[in-house]
Amino acid sequence: MRIFNKLSIKSTLATLALSALLLSGCNKDLQLEPTGRIAPSIVFATTQNAYAAINGMHRYMYSQWYSNQAAGGQSGNMLYMEVLGEDFVMTGAANGWFNSEHRWLSHRNETAGILTFNYGFYYALIANANEIIANIDGAEGPQADKDFLKAQALTYRAWSYYQMVQLFGKRYVKGGDNSSLGLSLVLERTVGAVPRNTVEEVYSQINTDLDAAIGLFATAVARPNISHLNANVAHGVKARVALTQQNYDIAVAEARAARAGFTLMNRDQYFNSFVSFANPEWIWGIEHREDQPTYFYSFYAYVGNFSSTNTRGNPKAINSALYAKIPTTDVRKGLWDPTGTTAGFPVAASGVRRPYMTRKFTMPNPANSNGDLMFMRAAEMYLIEAESLAKLGGREAEARQVLFELVRTRDASYAVSTNSGTALVDEILTQRRIELWGEGFRFYDLKRLNLPLNRNGANHNTSLAVTMDVPAGSKDWEFLIPRGEIDRTLGVVQQNPL
Repeated sequence: MRIFNKLSIKSTLATLALSALLLSGCNKDLQLEPTGRIAPSIVFATTQNAYAAINGMHRYMYSQWYSNQAAGGQSGNMLYMEVLGEDFVMTGAANGWFNSEHRWLSHRNETAGILTFNYGFYYALIANANEIIANIDGAEGPQADKDFLKAQALTYRAWSYYQMVQLFGKRYVKGGDNSSLGLSLVLERTVGAVPRNTVEEVYSQINTDLDAAIGLFATAVARPNISHLNANVAHGVKARVALTQQNYDIAVAEARAARAGFTLMNRDQYFNSFVSFANPEWIWGIEHREDQPTYFYSFYAYVGNFSSTNTRGNPKAINSALYAKIPTTDVRKGLWDPTGTTAGFPVAASGVRRPYMTRKFTMPNPANSNGDLMFMRAAEMYLIEAESLAKLGGREAEARQVLFELVRTRDASYAVSTNSGTALVDEILTQRRIELWGEGFRFYDLKRLNLPLNRNGANHNTSLAVTMDVPAGSKDWEFLIPRGEIDRTLGVVQQNPL
């Protein structure tokens, strides 16, 4: 049974049924009419029912979308953001997945799956968050539970818009002109097409939602586990947003709040528990249940030691120029094999070995693709704090100390940096590239920093990475709106420059 959730973008790619959140496996293909209905009055009759709805949203984070093998929930976005960058090296064509994206072709093709997914997935989360926000106050149950559920929905909505506006909108410039088109702000169930709001308006709504969520989390029940969102997660999202908007003082405070109560990994945990739900750094992630298989749309079907056609023929590697910047005393140096011949280095069964291949995402049980997956961890918050402090002016000593607190857990020989100015910022950004490699940040970072794509002088396979350079600020940094959305809204939702 389904409750039809009609977005303002009529018949959009994101049109999904809210009751799909109550089921473990639902078809998320486009439907113009539901096969059945469950009234919101039933879904939200009690907070207990509403918990099933929010749990369904968590399940969406690692579900397959639009029958697209590359779109396994948020892991699909993570992979797309890495293959568009320069630090994540594709060593072979394998079965073809992500090759077109790696070449910078798909996100500029109106009918490509990368657009359908990144547009529909996040709008579906927004639509279902809207239902919870609109109806939870009338549910029967403790107020603390209502606050918890609404705060999670608000955080999901803010995070989803933040993920999308960086793709489909222009780069945000503090104090600049941010009046270009962002996304359609859909904040309630609406019939009919809604034109795109400006980038500035979208960021304003994101911050409004996050502030409201943080306020509600203060009176909410504690989360049962880290697949649920809490105040730390909301602060972490706000830290990301503030960094992107160049509001560095806010980013510092929010990053500190986000990592409060979390510790950094030790050397053993980096090698043996990095992909474990029990990792002490994980602020937000999923514990993958064995009864919810992800097959070949899993993150680990593309990165790691699960034996898929893709991992066997295309073991992912680090940019050799970036690898050269990692000291030999740094534990992270061992996450990649520069020769591709090191005995005992994990590899997918029957898979090829390639220079600079990774073991970062090695699973303890490579027999299936089920694996815990992180969406936010404490190390990122240290890096946000350090970068923001370094850019504020007058707070470089604090930036050096925060960077030291992080890097010394990776490299016992690391001393407090003596760099300042641009050199200090560059050092922090290099640490960010090393630390967050493969976790879905690189395209976003290049765009927010207004940097060009530059894959030259490293180990990229030029037959795969046809696009080696993209100038900063070119139109190619904007994803196109899916053609189906333009057509269904009769042009009310306008296209980005082609």
